[in-house]
Amino acid sequence: MPLVLAGVPEDSITPVLYGVQSGLFRKYGLDVSVQPQRSGPAVSTAVLGGAYQIGKASITPLILGHAKGLPFTVVAPAGLYNASAPIDGMFVRVDSPYKTAADLNGKTFGVYGIGDIFTIATKAWMAKNGGDAASVKFVELPISAMVPAIEAGRIDAGSMNEPALQFALTSPKLRLISHLFASVAPHFMYTAWFTTATYATANPTVMFNFQRAMREAATYVNEHHDQTAGLIADFASVDPAVVHKMQRVEQGTALDPQLVQPVIDTMAQFADIPAKFEASALLLGG
Repeated sequence: MPLVLAGVPEDSITPVLYGVQSGLFRKYGLDVSVQPQRSGPAVSTAVLGGAYQIGKASITPLILGHAKGLPFTVVAPAGLYNASAPIDGMFVRVDSPYKTAADLNGKTFGVYGIGDIFTIATKAWMAKNGGDAASVKFVELPISAMVPAIEAGRIDAGSMNEPALQFALTSPKLRLISHLFASVAPHFMYTAWFTTATYATANPTVMFNFQRAMREAATYVNEHHDQTAGLIADFASVDPAVVHKMQRVEQGTALDPQLVQPVIDTMAQFADIPAKFEASALLLGG
C-alpha cells in the first residue's frame, strides 16, 4: 500500500526515515515515502486536502482542528518533550536588553507556524514568568531563517528545537533565555503522526500496520542514536556532526492521552480553543 508522508525536518521524524531505510515498512506491506514541509499547520492543511495520507505536525494544530470539528485523528506518537533533557530553546540577540518575560512584553517572536507548539509554549512561558502573554506578536519563519532573523534583529526572540537548536547554541550573536516547552509540562507529546478520520476508517489494516511499524522504528531509534544520526542529518540537510552533538529526541512508542492533555489544557487556558476536552477523543481508538 503506497503511503506519502510529510513532516517538518526535525528529529521526531527520524523513526519514519529509519522505517523507510531499513525496509521495516515494507515488512508490514507499506510502501512509504516522506517529504519535508515547513510547518505543522502546512502539513495538516495538506493532509486534509489529500496531498498526504499521513503527516507529522505539532500536536497543537491537531488540537485546534479537532476543536473546530475537523476530522483529525492521531495514529502514532512522534516526539516527546522531557524537561530533564530539553530539545528546545528560546533565543535573543546576545547584546539585547531582554532578560525576563516582562522585558519581552509587546515584542515579536519567531515561530515555525502560527499556532504551533512554540506559539503555545511561548504564551505559557510568558504567563508563568511575569510577562503578558496577550501582548506577544508572532511571525512565521522557516527553520533555516530563524537564527539569521534573530541575529539580524528582524525579530526580538525566536525558538527552535533540534537540530536547528545546535546552530543557535553555537552562534556568538545569540543568547539562550529559556527552555520554554517546560512551561507546558515536564513531559508531553509535542509532535504526532496523524491522518483524517475518513482515511483511518477506510483503511484499518493500513493504520494497524503503520502503528506496528512506528512502534518498532521508534524503539530502535531511541536505542540507536549513533546509527540513526545520518538519517536526520540527510533529511534536514545538516552536518552529521551536528546531530551527534545534539540532544536527541525521545521518540514516543505508545499513544498515551496523558501526554497530550497538558497541551490541550494550556491551549484552553489562553483561549486558543474554546474549552478543554479529553485527549482520548483525538487519538485513534480513543
